[in-house]
Amino acid sequence: MSGNAQGFFGMHKFGRGRDKIQQFMSISGANEKAALAALKASDWNLDGALDIYYNQAFARPKLDPYQLEEVYSRYKDPYSDMVLVDGISLFCEDLEVDPGDVVMLVISWHMKAATMCEWSKKEFMQGFHSIGVDSIPKLRSVLPALRAELKDEHKFRELYAFAFCWAREKGQKSLALDTAVRMWELLYEDRGWPLISIWCQFLQAKHNKAISKDTWSQLLEFSKSISPTLSNYDAEGAWPYLIDEFAEYLVESGVVPAK
Repeated sequence: MSGNAQGFFGMHKFGRGRDKIQQFMSISGANEKAALAALKASDWNLDGALDIYYNQAFARPKLDPYQLEEVYSRYKDPYSDMVLVDGISLFCEDLEVDPGDVVMLVISWHMKAATMCEWSKKEFMQGFHSIGVDSIPKLRSVLPALRAELKDEHKFRELYAFAFCWAREKGQKSLALDTAVRMWELLYEDRGWPLISIWCQFLQAKHNKAISKDTWSQLLEFSKSISPTLSNYDAEGAWPYLIDEFAEYLVESGVVPAK
């Protein structure tokens, strides 16, 4: 094939991929250069390109270790080699986000933080390297991309699983009910599942106990696979008893019609 022909077909393919580039940029928050690089590497498969972008960090600059050390020092607790509540509050002020903003969960996930409201130095550094920034202004500039990770189903599943262990108190196997409700409201805020508020109300009115990891995990499957009208819900299925009780509650309270 001649060079002119190759160029023509290359331009034609790029033209057809324009929609995918726009989709990629919308989902990831990346610029066009990073979007094009990731899509080319995945042979223009959108899901594959997103995985490449998130996991292999396209177009991320080399970080300045001295600058990153200065960032950590600003938030480090004066009496321990950790960032604790006061440091995280200052971090949020500098970042211009509310401490309850879901993006703080995404940042903590990148850090692989073991516990809510505290970051070890290793976690802090790991998070900045994972995100690919070495200053607060740079981190602030990628907040839209971090929020967009919640739209990626694979990333959302990882974040959802992370949130349970991150939010529970040290030494506890279950998640305190009030904490679980706050986490569910945060995670599902933009997910479009119409039953999340009723689920939280049901728990507070009827359950009033800590949430097990099994219930936490299965609610995600329930919200993804079962219609809000319960039209495809099977009472004989292998759902945790709490979810079965919730299905009964929906019928008894008239939220969904009885079969």
